[in-house]
Amino acid sequence: MSVPRLKRIVLTGAMLSLAVLASGCSSIDRLSQIGEKPKLTEIENPTTQPGYKPVQMPMPKPEQASYNANSLWRNGSRAFFKDQRAARVGDLLTVTVNITDKANLSNETQRSRSSKEDSGVTDFLGASTITQANKILPGKILTTDSTSSSDGKGSVNRQESLTTNVAAVVTQVLPNGNLVVEGKQEIRVNFEIRELIVAGIVRPEDIQSDNTIDSSKIAQARIAYGGRGQITDVQQPRYGQQVMDVLLPF
Repeated sequence: MSVPRLKRIVLTGAMLSLAVLASGCSSIDRLSQIGEKPKLTEIENPTTQPGYKPVQMPMPKPEQASYNANSLWRNGSRAFFKDQRAARVGDLLTVTVNITDKANLSNETQRSRSSKEDSGVTDFLGASTITQANKILPGKILTTDSTSSSDGKGSVNRQESLTTNVAAVVTQVLPNGNLVVEGKQEIRVNFEIRELIVAGIVRPEDIQSDNTIDSSKIAQARIAYGGRGQITDVQQPRYGQQVMDVLLPF
C-alpha cells in the first residue's frame, strides 16, 4: 500500500471518529430533550460574548461642534426639548427588516471545433518498385482527425422576501457619531424556535422621528433568519452523510 493512500485512509478514519464523537454528544443532548420544548436563550450583553470585537471603520478628523447663539433649538433635533432617537450606548431603536430579492438569470454557451490533417508519401525512395517494401512502409505517414464540441446552459431563478421588525440596542458609538447596533429576537411556536439577528452600522440622520430605521440603510448589515427545533432537525442531513459529502470526491 502506498504512503499517500495510507495517509488518506488514516485521515478518513480520523474524520469519521470525530464525526461519531460529535454525533454522540449531540445525540445525548437530543435524547435528554425528547418531549421538551426547546429552551430560549438568556438575554445577554453582546459585548461580553466570546469572539465579540469592537467595530473599527475609517474615521474623519474630529471637528469642533458649533452652537447657535441665543437659540433653544438644536440642529438635527426632532423634538423641541429632547431628541428621542437612539444616540448613546444602551439606547434602543427599531429596525424594519424589509428584504425583497428577486433575480432571474439565464445564459447559454455553445462551442464547436473540427480539425483534420492527412499527409502521405506515394513513393518513398523507390519503395513502389520493391515488393517487400510496400508491406513494410506505410502508405500514409501521418493521419489525424479530431472533433470537439461543448454546450453549456445555466439559469438562476430566485425570489426571497422577508418583512419583520426587531428592536436593536446600541452597542458602540464610533468617533464620527455613527452607531453600531445589534438586535436578536426569538419566537417559539410549539417545538420550533425562530431566530432573527440584525447587526450593523447606522447613521443617526437615517433614524426616523419614531426611532425606527429601515434595514436598507444599515451599513455592513448582518441579517440572519433561521430556527432550531424538531422541524429544523429533521430537515438537516445526518452527521455521517455530511462527512461523506465532504470526503467523497464523486
